[in-house]
Parts: sequence; C-alpha cells; structure tokens
Amino acid sequence: MSCLAVRPDTDARMREVLATHGRPLNRFLLKLTSGNRQTAEDLLQETMVRAWRNLDGLPEMEEARRRWLFTVARRLVIDDVRRRRVRPVEVPLEVEPVTRSDVTASAALANRALRDAVAGLSQAHREVLHLVFFENLRLPEVARRLGVPEGTVRSRLHYALRAVRHAVNG
Repeated sequence: MSCLAVRPDTDARMREVLATHGRPLNRFLLKLTSGNRQTAEDLLQETMVRAWRNLDGLPEMEEARRRWLFTVARRLVIDDVRRRRVRPVEVPLEVEPVTRSDVTASAALANRALRDAVAGLSQAHREVLHLVFFENLRLPEVARRLGVPEGTVRSRLHYALRAVRHAVNG
C-alpha cells in the first residue's frame, strides 16, 4: 500500500478538525502575528497541512488534539519570526499607477538611448556585443570566429558594455 493512500474518511476528519479548531486557531495566530491577517492565515493553513499529514497520529481526546494544534501553530509562528529576522526587511514601495502610454514612452526613450549608445561604438565593439548577446556565443567561440585572442574579446566586451552603460545612464 502506498504511503499516499488516503483513508476514505480523511476528508471528513479534516473538515471536523478545521470546523472545531479553525476559528480559535486563527484568533490565536492573529494575536501572535500582531493582527497580520495574511500571515495568520498562512500559518493556519500550514498548521492544517501538518494536521493532515499526521491525521492518524492526532490525539483522540478533543482537548489533547487542541493542545497539539496550538503547539504546532505556536512553533510555526516562532519559525516564521526567526526566518524574518534573517531576511532583510521588505519595504513597500509607493508606486504611482503607470499608464500604458507612460510605459510605451519610457520604452521608446530607453530603446532610442540604447540604439544611440550602440551606434557610438567602434565596429569591433559592436561586433563582439552582437556575437555575445544576439548570437549567444561563448567568449572562446567569439575569439575563434573573429580570429583574435580570448583576452581581446573580453576587453572589447568590457569596454563596449561600459560605454553603453555610460551613454544610457549619463
């Protein structure tokens, strides 16, 4: 029998666990997450996934089952807090709505600036950029095709990219 085999009453048992303990767990998680509804819901969902994975091992007594679920939920909150401490803080950006014409105009200006920058390069620099970025060749292949040392290709690529960056960014 496969480890993924599901007993016929699994759905009913999980519905019962969620119906009995879902709201109290959600309130508990809301308190522990300082009212962050999305985080609380994510943690509730993960708690229920853990309950589903251990459905046959859940305590039979309702109070013991409740303690088990609340312990799992509390530990998930602790893990989440630890995980967030390690990650850099996410700062929400206040972005003004962008209209389609803004995007089109910006893309056109950027495209024009890039074309002008590439046009200002020497033929040798343009050729290396074309082979590397449009034909997707590796540097040794570009060197063989142009009949120059690989170091020359690296140098041309470096100075071409630097010139394009400078021309586009000002």
